[in-house]
Amino acid sequence: MRLSVVLTSRVWLLVLFVSVVGCTAPRAVINSGKVTAPGRFKAGVNFGGNIATEPIGQLDDIAKSAVDAIAKRDSVYYDDEVEAATKGLLAYALDPVGPTFDFYIRYGVARRVDVGYKYASGVHVFDAQYQFLGPTGTPENPGEGDWYGSVGLQYAGQSSEWIDNLFLDKLQPLLQFTAKRRDYTVPLIFTKSFGVEEQAGSVSFGAVYNRTSIEYGFEPGKLFERYGGEVEEVNPLMEENGFSSYGVFANARVGFKFLYVVPALTVYYQNYGDYKLLNNASYSFSGLTFIPSIGLEARFGKGR
Repeated sequence: MRLSVVLTSRVWLLVLFVSVVGCTAPRAVINSGKVTAPGRFKAGVNFGGNIATEPIGQLDDIAKSAVDAIAKRDSVYYDDEVEAATKGLLAYALDPVGPTFDFYIRYGVARRVDVGYKYASGVHVFDAQYQFLGPTGTPENPGEGDWYGSVGLQYAGQSSEWIDNLFLDKLQPLLQFTAKRRDYTVPLIFTKSFGVEEQAGSVSFGAVYNRTSIEYGFEPGKLFERYGGEVEEVNPLMEENGFSSYGVFANARVGFKFLYVVPALTVYYQNYGDYKLLNNASYSFSGLTFIPSIGLEARFGKGR
């Protein structure tokens, strides 16, 4: 008999946001179209959230009571509850939902190029940005114009240690789910400066493309399937897949010269594609992702 769902979606969402920390894919766009001046630094912290419609919907289909009941059995037969758990784990790996925290530093390496490092919710992120439009001066030595344009490339990789923080961790001895993902993000950023060279802040907007590659698998133990009068173990599964995400974003810098508050919002749409699950099942995922954030940024260094 299928166990009933005992928590509403609002409660599950609250539980998820409170209990899951350090797991989201770092795809927010907070950069300005003006790169860091040569020899100078930017550093900051950000707080936000990754709100993805597909994982939230899949996790809402899984009752904690069902997870607890399955985990207590000596052996488990593949059924709707187990399949819902596998779909939830995979959907979460495709687009982890939860709060975000990161800190970053950027350095100007050349007149129109800067590079950055970010530690984003347990993930190491590296990027570079090229400014193709607008002045490259500083508030002390400004250029002409108040519009900037840049294109960037960001790389991030993460694995599935976050499973230990999800309520489905009790099923890990049974399902042995693993996942590794790589994200390549290309933002196109346009910025309008307030004052010379963003001295009083700026507003930025643009489009962003993200390509995700993922390796995932299940190596179930004590999971069985009935075929007529016979019982067989469910075979393990290891697959690779990838998908593209298309987004838009807006952010702002509100402050003066050295210190700024940075609110931002990035929105993606993605068709995650078709994914194989245990017992020859498969499923298609698609949905929207909203990434709001707010942070604090400081600028320093003498430049060259």
